[in-house]
Amino acid sequence: MITLKEALQLSKDELSEFKKDLKEKIKEQKQIGAYVEQLIDSDISEYGSGVPIAVKDNIQVKGWDVTCSSKILQGYKAPYNATVIEKMVDSGLSAFGRCNMDEFAMGSSTETSYYGKTLNPVDNTKVPGGSSGGSAAAVGAGLAIAALGSDTGGSIRQPAAFCGCVGMKPTYGKVSRYGLSAFSSSLDQIGPITQNVEDSAILYDILAGHDKKDSTSVDMVHQRVSESLDGDRKLTIAVIENYIVEAGDEVQKEIKNSIKALEDAGHKIIYKNMINSKYDVATYYILATAEASANLSRYDGVRYGNRADVSSLKDMYFKTRGDGFGDEVKRRILLGTFVLSSGYYDAYYIKAQKARHLIKEQFDAIFEEADLIFTPVTPTPAFDFDSKKDPLEMYLSDIYTIAVNLVGLPAISIPIGKSSDGLPIGGQFIAKAFDEKTMFDGALSLEKIIDYKREI
Repeated sequence: MITLKEALQLSKDELSEFKKDLKEKIKEQKQIGAYVEQLIDSDISEYGSGVPIAVKDNIQVKGWDVTCSSKILQGYKAPYNATVIEKMVDSGLSAFGRCNMDEFAMGSSTETSYYGKTLNPVDNTKVPGGSSGGSAAAVGAGLAIAALGSDTGGSIRQPAAFCGCVGMKPTYGKVSRYGLSAFSSSLDQIGPITQNVEDSAILYDILAGHDKKDSTSVDMVHQRVSESLDGDRKLTIAVIENYIVEAGDEVQKEIKNSIKALEDAGHKIIYKNMINSKYDVATYYILATAEASANLSRYDGVRYGNRADVSSLKDMYFKTRGDGFGDEVKRRILLGTFVLSSGYYDAYYIKAQKARHLIKEQFDAIFEEADLIFTPVTPTPAFDFDSKKDPLEMYLSDIYTIAVNLVGLPAISIPIGKSSDGLPIGGQFIAKAFDEKTMFDGALSLEKIIDYKREI
């Protein structure tokens, strides 16, 4: 698969031929389930005439179905473009096919989709991660040059790590959320999934910038980073020791190899500890579900969603939401409603907001001494389908990524090695807010050293 940088140099005729071949390749590998089914059975939807970029099924593309891979939104068509789609088209890219995802971005394995699961392209018996599993699988399988995902607690970085891709979450507010179906408004960010670090920086530059239509967008001039990447820059990198100890043996091995490689390349390595990641998980799932409960209340059969055919208003609400939402979405709505309810708001929601502040303070303290933080992305490589029956066990697959969203920092996942059975393993760089340049420089440095080989 050609890179994004290479694709931007293609002539009009070369690009047309490439898209034709790409459509055929997607249809031939339909079993992976990277794209939602109806697009593959007929033709691949496209918006714009430029370089094709796959789009997660929770980002509005005018005239396309946008369903968040949920039954409740079947038949809904986007009446407008998300800001990121407008920016892509203006920069010579095109939206190209909707990617599968966990329903309403709630999941870590792309098993909760109404369309069925997506397979990991490296090993079809393993999950591709989630919730942006379709986007990561498309890039990992060579079915997309690059893709857009959304990251609420690791939903770009975790599937990118499982599929051997580069996944980047920008600083909160740097990329417009206008046109993104909200899961948790204070945590969600759109970001790129690409084949390499340079492509990630290129696509990030296209997406980033202030947007008046998004009240959470940061009003600052975007300084482009892709033209000034410096993989030879020497940095001080903080390694989180207790995160490494908590990881599985094969992840520990590759993380330690990467630390040695960074040190040998001239970077200064310092060691730090953070509070037990179980507090990050508890804080995240209180705040995220609370916001999800509020955001998903609009899907009631009146304003949005398929309306159940019943005789009373009360029954319509119950049946519309009961039939339309999957089990994981219902679970999170119920939990969010509980923590916001009278008598529990102070005990859970307010306490979680205080914990969020403490988590931010520990990041601030580390960044007084370091340019970057380096951690694992996941405790293990990709796991088997249906292997995590307990929802709490599934939630723990995000233990290294969710703190980044809680405090709004930028982070990037890059492949750093493989397990004994060939599954990709990822490493994560975290930077100070709005310092994506340093984050990309560190990631590029390690990418050059590791020289990860994709076999697809």
